[in-house]
Parts: sequence; C-alpha cells; structure tokens
Amino acid sequence: NTIEFTGGLHATIVKQVQLRNMNSSTLAYNAILVGRDADDFSLPKGNTVTIPPTREGFINVEFTIRFLHPAEAVLILISNKVDGANGATLTFSLKSEVKSIDPLGTMKCRSPCYEL
Repeated sequence: NTIEFTGGLHATIVKQVQLRNMNSSTLAYNAILVGRDADDFSLPKGNTVTIPPTREGFINVEFTIRFLHPAEAVLILISNKVDGANGATLTFSLKSEVKSIDPLGTMKCRSPCYEL
C-alpha cells in the first residue's frame, strides 16, 4: 500500500493509518520509518500502537514538504506478542508530491541593471 502526501511547498501533512484487529486477542505494533528520506517523516503520537480485540487503532505519520523533489520512505509495523497473539508485519510506502508553490512573502528592491 502507498500513502501519498500531496500539498503545497512548506505544508505539513498528517496521514492516519487505520489498523483493525479481527482477533480475540490484543495486538501491539512498533512502527519504524526507513528509507532515503525517512528523517523527513515523523510519528508525532509515538511509534507504538495497541489494538484491543475486535477494535481498531491508529498511527499518525507527519511530513513537511521542504523540497521540490519527491520524498520516499517506508513505514514498517512490527507486531509484538500480547496475550499470546502475534500479528503480521505490515509495510506501507510513503511518497510525497508538491502540488503548488505559494510564496512565503514578497520583497521589493531597486538596483541598477549594470555598472560600467
């Protein structure tokens, strides 16, 4: 699965990954960000999520678009044993795309075109 972060340059985008537990046991996951631009992505609410039986849990991924080139990373969710249950390891591809460039401000200046 791919999670896309699209927006304007310098925008901060938060995506929420929904995890469902269909088991009768509690599941817990540790999240890890890896890849070329992994340092540009963050997990603002922590890197662990615990999901009660037959419920759902969420993990937030945050990204601030700082460059024009697309950023790429991978979110890996590794299961921890809780109540004897072990979930599957999950991976998500994270990609960014700049959709617009809005100026942060404008500046006026006067200067001669050239001097002899």
